[in-house]
Amino acid sequence: MLAASKKDNEMDKTLVSRLQALEPLMWINPGLGPTASVQVPVRPEQVAEAEKNWRLLGPLLQHCFADLQHSGGVIASELTEATDLATAMGKAPGRYFVKGDHALPVAGSVKARGGVYEVFLHALSLARQLGLIAPDATPSELASDAVRKKFGGFTVAVGSTGNLGLSVGIAARALGFRAVVHMSADAKPWKVTRLRRHGVDVVQHQADYGTAVASARQQAQADSTIYFVDDERSELLFFGYSAAAAELRDQLTERQVPVDANHPLFLYLPCGIGGAPGGIAYGLKQVFGDHAHCFFVEPAQSPCALVQLASGLKSVVTVYDIGLTNQTEADGMAVAEVSQFVAQVMQPLLSGVYTVADDDLFRWLALAQEHAGLQLEPSAAACLGGPQMLLSTAEGQGYLAQHGLDACIGQGTHVMWATGGSLVPQDEYQGFLQKGCALMV
Repeated sequence: MLAASKKDNEMDKTLVSRLQALEPLMWINPGLGPTASVQVPVRPEQVAEAEKNWRLLGPLLQHCFADLQHSGGVIASELTEATDLATAMGKAPGRYFVKGDHALPVAGSVKARGGVYEVFLHALSLARQLGLIAPDATPSELASDAVRKKFGGFTVAVGSTGNLGLSVGIAARALGFRAVVHMSADAKPWKVTRLRRHGVDVVQHQADYGTAVASARQQAQADSTIYFVDDERSELLFFGYSAAAAELRDQLTERQVPVDANHPLFLYLPCGIGGAPGGIAYGLKQVFGDHAHCFFVEPAQSPCALVQLASGLKSVVTVYDIGLTNQTEADGMAVAEVSQFVAQVMQPLLSGVYTVADDDLFRWLALAQEHAGLQLEPSAAACLGGPQMLLSTAEGQGYLAQHGLDACIGQGTHVMWATGGSLVPQDEYQGFLQKGCALMV
């Protein structure tokens, strides 16, 4: 069934045909508006609140996680200039950076920004509710043995294809909670193994991501001792990610990289359910305004954000509705239906979406290793194709011309957001690498 036939939603038939042909493409969002005047169901002030909350959590995070001992409890990633990699990918004018969330501490993926944030804020709220700490107590008091023992009678649950489950599970266990992760059939076995090694209960479903999330949500609704981290609807997750924008701003400032009307900033964000890229993009638009141009990237078989945004927001549209399978090697992006909350927020703020073929993910993964020494998952490598899609497609060139960017593109900055990979077992990663190298022959 084509999305064009669903209720009031309508998608361009040519676009549907191109998506069905699995042709990598760029879609430009006609709903993009001026950042300062958009109406969305969240507030800019919530980004600043998230930044403040992260600072307050720092001492507790430092206590709970050995790999945060030298950062004061700050979860942050490197910004690496990637000129050689960009050249190998088909470099055009401008500067190129990789944001290294593939190597974030605690959980080894971008999900550390959201999962850890929500679990720790939930713990703080629960402790106050139960009278375990005073209302004005610092988060550090959650580290006491008495609080941890009490938390042992409560559960934190989440539905995940892997990386969010790792983040939530590790964070919950660090505070003494029981943790349950409902995983879809496409979750990688090594992620299941790692979770269980951390003492997390894993429930595997022989179905897709949506089914895993629905099952976790249903169980939580029936048991008041279960807190459900809802990847489809959570504002806490969303704003945990949003604080990354200030981190990037400071890193660009440190490198004396300007962002203004004559120095545009282009960002390429891998998208699954949408919470991580949506939160980051929202934060970036608050920090940089219309000078930030945010693009999601999705697998050719799983372009859930693209089909929803291109169809409008009057009814839900999934990738199955246009005949796609949602089968992809990019397990973290194997999502059939985008978060409707994220779609509403992104509809007036997102510049566009581009799609990628699975074989390209492995080629780019190999190039990232060869030219930048980066160990990425296939899903994370998706960000690397963004600049060429923007600069070489008719749609991308049209976007630049429409926004008066074609004259200053040589002064622009491209940030490719790498979302996961550093925790992948070496034998698994070597398999990815060998496949990528073989495809380049």
